[in-house]
Amino acid sequence: MSQQGERPAAHEDDWWRRLYDETAADTGSTAAADSLDDRFDSASDAVGPAGRGGPGHDDGDGGADAAVPDPRTPPEPPVQARAPWEPPTEAERAPWEPPRGAAQPRTFTEPPAPASPLVDAPPPVPPLGAERPGIADGPSPVPAPPPVPAPPAVPAPPPVPAPTEHVPPLPRRPVTERAEAQEEPAPAGVTGSGSGATPAGPDPVAPGPASRPGPVYVGDRPPTYDAEPTALPATTPQELDGLVADTVLDGARYGTYTLRAASVRGDSARFRGEPRRDALLTVRFGAAENALVLVAVASGARAAEGAHLAAADACRWIGGAVGRSHARLAEDIRAGRRADLKSGLQRLTDRSYGRLRARAAELGLEPHEYTTGLRCLLLSTDPDCRTRVFFGVGGGGLFRLRDGVWRDLEPDVPAPGAVTGEPVVGFGSASPESGPHGDRLTMDLGITTPPSPYIESPPPPPAEPFRFRASVARPGDTLLLCSTGLAEPFRGEPALADELAERWTPPEPPGLAAFLGDTQLRVKGYADDRTSVGVWEA
Repeated sequence: MSQQGERPAAHEDDWWRRLYDETAADTGSTAAADSLDDRFDSASDAVGPAGRGGPGHDDGDGGADAAVPDPRTPPEPPVQARAPWEPPTEAERAPWEPPRGAAQPRTFTEPPAPASPLVDAPPPVPPLGAERPGIADGPSPVPAPPPVPAPPAVPAPPPVPAPTEHVPPLPRRPVTERAEAQEEPAPAGVTGSGSGATPAGPDPVAPGPASRPGPVYVGDRPPTYDAEPTALPATTPQELDGLVADTVLDGARYGTYTLRAASVRGDSARFRGEPRRDALLTVRFGAAENALVLVAVASGARAAEGAHLAAADACRWIGGAVGRSHARLAEDIRAGRRADLKSGLQRLTDRSYGRLRARAAELGLEPHEYTTGLRCLLLSTDPDCRTRVFFGVGGGGLFRLRDGVWRDLEPDVPAPGAVTGEPVVGFGSASPESGPHGDRLTMDLGITTPPSPYIESPPPPPAEPFRFRASVARPGDTLLLCSTGLAEPFRGEPALADELAERWTPPEPPGLAAFLGDTQLRVKGYADDRTSVGVWEA
């Protein structure tokens, strides 16, 4: 054929006629027609949805040709708007971006633990009837150990139902049944009986002693004031160092004795909001058997304004004086040197009262306005020493309970107007220089002088006598040292002494709480501060 309309040569179209001439016979091995359309249909049947082996193909002779559907382009999914914080989809991901979800942690299943080899497992022993290999037969092969059975699977606990209604508690067994069950013998190390037996635990702690029963007051009528504190004492920011607590409680145990000490504000002071005038000091000097225990009780004057400060100063100063000489005092107590103890303790007490008078002068007060009564006990920590030393100045009480009977151990002191001993010059006798009518004569001229026309001031009241007592305690004794607030009702109300004798007669000393309750046993008409110190001998 020619592109320009020229007539082609005959030999140029010969190959075309041979290829597309329908009258020409097929050159294939079969008699079927082999045209281009036939081959297209055959290829379509092979690769189409109804091709060979597909659901629409029939291998029989009467199979029908399925129509080939036109190819369809699937519709594109709608593009959804993506928030800025959401990661891109797989279609929107750039080639350099990591695939979606690559940074998330992956969870790997744990491989099963390999069974531990039986290293120490001995080979199985053959039965008695089996033949054993001899030496000539050579060593017998070691049988493989039996496989270790896997541990049985533990069933999961049943789910706990939600509390939809109140479940009543289990009924408790009567006390009699529990007592009978406890009396039945049980194997060692197991408590209970039957399937509910449990291993025996530590013995339960026995409950403490019950509170001591007894009255809160003695006498015919109850006291006027309340038993508990009502008002606090008034103070200023500059007087915070001088505050004292309503109650002080202390105790100790050394050698063969047990010490209990308590100081309580009186009922009247609690009602009026006044500070506690009594002061209490318990202190130990030294160590081991050479130590010395000092208990000091001071009671301030009732009408003085700074009585609680004077009592605190007296306890602090006598404590410092005894502490500086405690080694010598402890040695004198163990050796029983009564004269040395009395003179030494009197000298220390006089020095403490001298400091009180100097302090009163600093405050612009009279000596009797800034003073206090002081009573002390000295106790050695040596178990072999049972000497108890008492000393002090002023009122109070010292009692001893032996075999259920109280005895007053307060040392006897002379009356203020009593004169004992031989007369001395200048006191109770005339002076050698005085004349027959009481006029004093001069030494050099012998001229008499008339009496002075000025009225002299009255002499100061006599000082309180020094009290000292040293006694040897016996097993079972109880020594009581107290201030005036407890000594007066103790002597004036026999019911108080009888009640305390009944409470303190048992061999075991009371605890701190019980001793405080005993100290607060009230009596109508006695509402002052109370301070008591008890010493129980083992």
